[in-house]
Amino acid sequence: MEFLAVTLAIAMPAMMSAFGQAWATSRAVESMARQPEAAGDIRGALLIALAFMEALTLFSFVIAFILSGRV
Repeated sequence: MEFLAVTLAIAMPAMMSAFGQAWATSRAVESMARQPEAAGDIRGALLIALAFMEALTLFSFVIAFILSGRV
């Protein structure tokens, strides 16, 4: 049961983060195509958002290691 909990604690946030990053990137590229003059602002906001999404994924990995009892 512990193995299943650790597996889910790693897999679910990683998959959801990947889907969220793909969705945000596709929307940002679409909005840059519609308004090229705002591309710099959109790109900056996108990079910050992607960094926060990735940080949340890394925090979930830390929680998974704590759940496994190996830390």
